[in-house]
Order: sequence, then structure tokens, then C-alpha cells
Amino acid sequence: MSNTARRRKATISIIGDRFMLPSMFEKAIREKCGGDLDIRTHELPWPDEPMHHGYTVPGMDGLKEYQGTVEEVVRFAEGAEIVVTHLAPFSAGILDRLPDLKLIAVSRGGPVNIDMAAARARRIVVVNAPGRNASAVAEFTIGVILAETRLITRGHDGLRRGVWRGDLYRADLTGEELSELTVGIIGYGHVGTKVVRLLKAFGCRMLVTDPYVQLSVDDLRDGVTQVPLARLLAESDVVSLHARVTGETRGFIGARQFAAMKRGAYFINTARGPMVDYDALTEALKGRHLRGAALETFAIEPTPPDLELLRLENVTLTPHIAGASIKTVAYAAAAAAEEVRRYLAGEGPLNPC
Repeated sequence: MSNTARRRKATISIIGDRFMLPSMFEKAIREKCGGDLDIRTHELPWPDEPMHHGYTVPGMDGLKEYQGTVEEVVRFAEGAEIVVTHLAPFSAGILDRLPDLKLIAVSRGGPVNIDMAAARARRIVVVNAPGRNASAVAEFTIGVILAETRLITRGHDGLRRGVWRGDLYRADLTGEELSELTVGIIGYGHVGTKVVRLLKAFGCRMLVTDPYVQLSVDDLRDGVTQVPLARLLAESDVVSLHARVTGETRGFIGARQFAAMKRGAYFINTARGPMVDYDALTEALKGRHLRGAALETFAIEPTPPDLELLRLENVTLTPHIAGASIKTVAYAAAAAAEEVRRYLAGEGPLNPC
């Protein structure tokens, strides 16, 4: 710990929630920084209550996946030089009411709850925690691929209803082993690379598409092949989505892409819902062009109760929990604490947004 960090006095507002606990943020910051720190904490009710999107709330345009009201955030952040948060929103209007604010540490991969243009205009540094839950999401992805391809969900649902699905042992119903399948990975960032690393142990054939990355020497040695999206869709038995939502990827998996997939293939989404046309996916599943899907994220969350996709038998469904692990919490808290330490010590940020 630097002498500068020891002597530096700062007011820090921690706005956590019931996943990224304020107490874990505070513990990590005090361990990293020591010093004479004035720390105040507040806990938001996520995930017990859903997040919001700025297009539905006046004055919050452009913000998404956030929780907390304007008055709530201003009340707990007022007078603070540093804010550490997970989901608290920072719109232009909120930032105008926080003239002392100099650093926002966001414990997530993308600062979608921050008006970045407004922060830059006010010379407020925003830092994030890229890859914070990549390991958790990658492991979860392997789990849902197995649950869907080996009919684990079907057996579970049957037993819950009091039905013994012995028929799932039939040769015309049972699934293939991963070692016999070709798995296509769309998006090769923090999560996609970890999914491939785990898949290598299963011995499956692996295809990757991502126009912005190149395969590593290890990947090339291990037989991973980088291909265009069209070839990946045509050759993969399992297609797993791991891209980020951008103007380029929003809605880019739709009816044409599902029709291009092999008949009997599986579609996996543990990334984000806005990249997928779920009406088109529903039709591909109903018509049995796709044998199944495993879906962790949706276009609207929480999902509408009358969503037809929720009633299909050939789908494994989870409520956006892939990134939830204790390791994620500890990693993200430590990353935020290190950014606070660096700021107090007069060092540059590790992960500026």
C-alpha cells in the first residue's frame, strides 16, 4: 500500500445490492486502501426486485439494467468523491447534482447504467470490471448444454409431474455425447474463450466466429477452427452465443440464421436477449427444425408469463443467473477496490471505460 493511499482522506459512497453486497465492497476497499476513509453504504433490493431500463423512465434515457431512483442515488452519493456500485444509475441529471464526484467504479463488464458522455463531459472517471463473471458464465454454459443435449431437463420435468420418463433411454430419443458433437461459439471474448477451454476436455469439434479476434497458438494446436458465421451455423450441432450487444449484433440471430442451422441442432444463449429474435426461435423449435434450446436471457426480463417460449417442451430455461457465483462477487469487489486504491494513490486506472 502506498504512503499516498494511507494519508489520503476521501468520502466513498458504496451502493451495492443483495448480490454485490455493500459489506464485501467495503471489506475489499479497507483491505486495499487502509487510510482515513469515510465510507457510507446502501443496499438496493436487486435481484429480489427487477432492474429497470432508461427508455421507460423520464430523465434516464440511454441507461439500462439499473436499479434505484434519482432521489435515492443523490441522497446516498451526495458529497462523495468516489462512488462504488453495481447497478445504481448515473444519468446526466444525477451527475449534475453530484459536483464532488470524481470516480465511479462499476463492478460489471459494461457500464450500461452510466451516461458515459455525461461523465466524460464532467471529467468523471468511470472504471469497470471486465470479465468479472466470465468463469461463472462459462461453467454455467457447459451445464445447460449438457442439460439440454442429454435430456436432463426432460427427465426432471417428468419426475416433478410424477411421470417416469423411461422412454428417454430410447435410441430415437436419447441425446448425443458432447464428444460426438460440433459446437459453434459466436463471440470469442472473456466468456467464449473460457467455454472453449472447458469444451476441450470433452473432445468435441469446436468452431469459433468473431471478426475482431484471432485464435491463440494453443487453440490452433488443439484443433479450434475460426470460421465465418454462415459456416458455423451450417456445421454446428450446438450453437452457443457469447457476443456483446452492440448496434451490429442487436437482433442478428433471427429466422434466416435459425433456418441456416442444421436440422436437429441446439441453440444456447447465456449472453443477452436483444441479440436474438425469440419469435423466430419459437417457430424453429415448434417446427422441430431445432431439436432444442437452452435460454438464460430474454428480450424482456422478467419474462411475460404468457410468453409461448416458456411453454415449449424442448427448451431448458433459467432466469438470468449464469453470472451468479461467490467468486464473481469477490473478484468484482477486489477489482473495484484496486481502482479506488489507484485513484487515491494518484495512479492511473486499470480499466477506464
